[in-house]
Amino acid sequence: MKSLRWYIVAFVLIGNAVAFAQGPADTVGSLPGIEINTSVDRAESYIGDLITYTLIIVYDSTYNLIPPPLGANLGAFEVKDYQPDIESKRDDGRLESRTIFVLCTYTTGDYTIPPLPVIFMLPDSTRKVMLAEPVPIKILSLLDLAGTDTLDIKPLKAPYEFPPDYTMYYVYGGIGLLVLAIAAIAFGWWLWKKQRAKAQLDVRSPWEIAFEKLAFLKVQYLDGQLADQLQAKEFYFQLTEIIRAYLGRIYKTDVLEMTTEEFLDAFHEIELPGETYLQLGDFFHHADQVKFAKLMPERVRIEDDFMSAHDVVERVRADHERRQETDVLAIASKTSEPPVTEEQKV
Repeated sequence: MKSLRWYIVAFVLIGNAVAFAQGPADTVGSLPGIEINTSVDRAESYIGDLITYTLIIVYDSTYNLIPPPLGANLGAFEVKDYQPDIESKRDDGRLESRTIFVLCTYTTGDYTIPPLPVIFMLPDSTRKVMLAEPVPIKILSLLDLAGTDTLDIKPLKAPYEFPPDYTMYYVYGGIGLLVLAIAAIAFGWWLWKKQRAKAQLDVRSPWEIAFEKLAFLKVQYLDGQLADQLQAKEFYFQLTEIIRAYLGRIYKTDVLEMTTEEFLDAFHEIELPGETYLQLGDFFHHADQVKFAKLMPERVRIEDDFMSAHDVVERVRADHERRQETDVLAIASKTSEPPVTEEQKV
């Protein structure tokens, strides 16, 4: 409300400044082709009720209308809302300007909305002022309402007792049963998937699985022509996943979700055969450039990386089997009987 009042004051000041700059205006009772009508939606109202006050100005298009100083003098009424200068054109060619105020007062008595000045600029640049009709309004007290006895103190009414309603219990109970049923179904599905995964667990050695996947990858990509960078990116995604899964199973390390740096850090302390660690670092860094930096490598480099991955699988396989054989011999040397070799079995 404070912002509305400031807006009206500013509007009035600007309007008055413009009118003053244009010189004095003569007040007249009428002008040809001009009609000014005022109305309210109720002639009698109670304290605090909202009253709609409408100012309608109908004028010839040869006149230039200067809006009245809105809110400059509305008597004892406060402006709660307004819609200024709603313009339209009538069938007879004249223009219509409609301004609507929503007023309110909090004191009783007989009041009058004072006449608002309306300024017109004539074709000869002279200015004329016409006053809108004042509007009387009677503000009544709420104590005057017919049939009320607000001055008497009435006894307290007995507290209202609501009848028991079991509808919400049924609703909440149904929702709870539905949630339990969904949870049971989800748990059963998860258990079934887990059992199925166990049943389908590949019992082959890690290198057998890795060599098979490399063979499929070669048929899918390298036996043909990599058409674009998207195919090269998918090729390197699958190739790095094969190596990660293979090394993770061999060295019992969960590396599938690691970044390249985390992967290399995890294998820094593991004794890999030969130059395998350095080879892996070069391989994975180049693969990251293809997967994430949109690098399109040459065909020769793609084939070299595939062979490098194949060599890593083979080198780690040979080292792993050698270590297992060494462990078996070490255990057998501690027993009274030496282990039976293949030649002895024959």
